[in-house]
Amino acid sequence: MTKNVGKTYSFDVCAKCESVCCKDANPPLTEERQKIIHDYLLEKKYATENMFVQGDYVHPASDEEGYCVFFEKNTKKCMVHRVKPETCVAGPITFDINRQKGKIEFYLKKAEICPLAQGIYENKARLKEHLEVAKAEILRLVNELDGRALQAILRIEEPETIKIFEEPLQVNVLNKINFK
Repeated sequence: MTKNVGKTYSFDVCAKCESVCCKDANPPLTEERQKIIHDYLLEKKYATENMFVQGDYVHPASDEEGYCVFFEKNTKKCMVHRVKPETCVAGPITFDINRQKGKIEFYLKKAEICPLAQGIYENKARLKEHLEVAKAEILRLVNELDGRALQAILRIEEPETIKIFEEPLQVNVLNKINFK
């Protein structure tokens, strides 16, 4: 396992990673998160034009190589790290909703695609701590997204994951995704 040789364990691992999670990811953004990011960019005097894309759900734009517009390739850092999207904070934990059981399920990416996931998985205290942060961020996201956006996100396949936790989901979220 990688030792903490820099500012944070996750940065040390992520900075050496070749399968950057900031490429082809399209993290969902609530209206509130868009405003937070926009205001942060203005405060830091970054350009704010064409930062977001509206499709089935709103997400950060990508450059010609598929990298998130907020990913700085030379430093391998996120320019909006302090206010980044909920799923970016939660990574490498992701989620799905089991409509039949009425539960939200949390998954950890497999080590083959995310070295950080391996380090988290091998350290049960770190896993527990990160899961609590990820749960809070993901639950906020699913509560704030509209049903159409949430349904679109749930169609995204993430087969390289293992289920690590589940809990009952609030009825209002189930109602949003169960409409026809």
